[in-house]
Amino acid sequence: MNRQAQAAMLFLIGVAVLHAGFTDLYLRYVKAGLRPLLLAAGVILIVTALATIWYELRRPRATQDKPQKHQPEREHHDADLHGHAHREPRVSWLLVLPLFALILVAPPALGSYSAMHTGTALQRPWGFPTLPSRDPLPLNMTDYAGRAVYDHGHHLDGRRIKITGFVALDRGGAPYLVRMALNCCAADAQPVKIGLTGQIPPVLQPDTWLQVTGTYTRKRTKDPVNGGVIPFINVSHATPVPTPHDPYDESWNG
Repeated sequence: MNRQAQAAMLFLIGVAVLHAGFTDLYLRYVKAGLRPLLLAAGVILIVTALATIWYELRRPRATQDKPQKHQPEREHHDADLHGHAHREPRVSWLLVLPLFALILVAPPALGSYSAMHTGTALQRPWGFPTLPSRDPLPLNMTDYAGRAVYDHGHHLDGRRIKITGFVALDRGGAPYLVRMALNCCAADAQPVKIGLTGQIPPVLQPDTWLQVTGTYTRKRTKDPVNGGVIPFINVSHATPVPTPHDPYDESWNG
């Protein structure tokens, strides 16, 4: 591509990045905390594209103002042939298509298939802050699983817990509640899994989002993918809910 075409591509990429940053689309690619950096990158791309176009528009005028030396007709002919031989193929403009796909089509968040083919990412937390006295107590997936495994449910006993995640089924049909945890972006997403026991709905479809209310149980199992510990929750009530604004669990720090 020539410089004007490159500038057009930079401009379109910047617009696509800003579009993702000003809408919820960016949450399908990166964690929410990176939004300011994403918006800054979009602005820089657009400014760079505009500066490149401004420079290219001014350059012919500057060239015309300089005195031109006489060159033989053959040299002009060879230059024309040389320039024609290096003309960029129009097929390169197909690179624009992924940008329109980014703007028009929102990719789905990672779901049950990825979760059940990846080992649990649960790791020992730095500590266990005091829990509020709400009933039921809302917890994210990582907080419940970390307390259940590494604190042995010390602060969970006797409490009603409310957790939201999507359903995943193993090869035997056993249900799990899952949330994909991000360290940076969707490319490094890993699942945090909680097994379901108790009053489980009779029919569960993979990737259905559930809000589960239940109590801590000492029951646990090992993830068949990486051998990590998967705790359980004793379900007393489960309600289907819409996909949340941010489908990823960004409380995980890797």
